[in-house]
Amino acid sequence: MIVLVVDDYADTRDTLRDVLEDEGYIVLTAASGLEALATLEHTRPDVMLLDMMMPGTSGNSVHEQLQKRPELATIPTVAVTAEPSRAPVGMPALEKPIKLRKLLELVALCCEAAKH
Repeated sequence: MIVLVVDDYADTRDTLRDVLEDEGYIVLTAASGLEALATLEHTRPDVMLLDMMMPGTSGNSVHEQLQKRPELATIPTVAVTAEPSRAPVGMPALEKPIKLRKLLELVALCCEAAKH
């Protein structure tokens, strides 16, 4: 299963990548919303972890752009944010600081949903 981690902080990307790779996931990373959109042009992850508060193209903006494209709108996405109330309605949220057990639970649930 492929996970796309989108976060402007390198330490967060690296930590999430390491934890998920240790669990057997293939992990791609993007340092910005624009980089995430570019990645999605050629790769379809099974789940995307999307930081909501990034400079430039925010997580909410990325989400809005994905919803306009049927081939991308179905990618299970988890909002990663210090303010869960900022997550789009209906999107599961992973609160910062991230609890690794919750991270793994949400990713597993999203990957399972992606199979169906």
